[in-house]
Amino acid sequence: MSARGRVIDVQLWFYRRVLGMDLGKDVRISLRARIDFTNPKGVHIGDSTYVAFDSIIFAHDMSRVLHIDTYIGRNCFIGAQAIIMPGVKVGDECIVASGAVVTKDVPSHSIVAGNPAKVIRSGVRTLRYGVLADRFEAAGGLVATNDEEAAAS
Repeated sequence: MSARGRVIDVQLWFYRRVLGMDLGKDVRISLRARIDFTNPKGVHIGDSTYVAFDSIIFAHDMSRVLHIDTYIGRNCFIGAQAIIMPGVKVGDECIVASGAVVTKDVPSHSIVAGNPAKVIRSGVRTLRYGVLADRFEAAGGLVATNDEEAAAS
């Protein structure tokens, strides 16, 4: 495992054990993502979801003195600089586009984009980390990992 991978694993351990966040199996959160530390137990992220850099997930609203749970389903992708507002529920197998501001619940199997985020595509199926299944299958299901690329050279 790379040094970066070990740092990410330590970060996830800290989020789970020290802050009490509910993070599913095989979740990946960028080191530059910002997850709510004011109400960390209100953050719930499902299995095999990826949270990209500079995205923000809120579980509190200081102006309304509100601490509320925020849910992100399994096999989702949260794009760079996306903002998930407190109390929002993002369903399973969703993609939140980069820069989207999610203010309302997102139904499962959807792609949302914009400010405020709106559903731009429904009925999508995603694999681990929010990879679109149809695109993966169209590419022959062959995606080399860094380890496989290194072994090939």
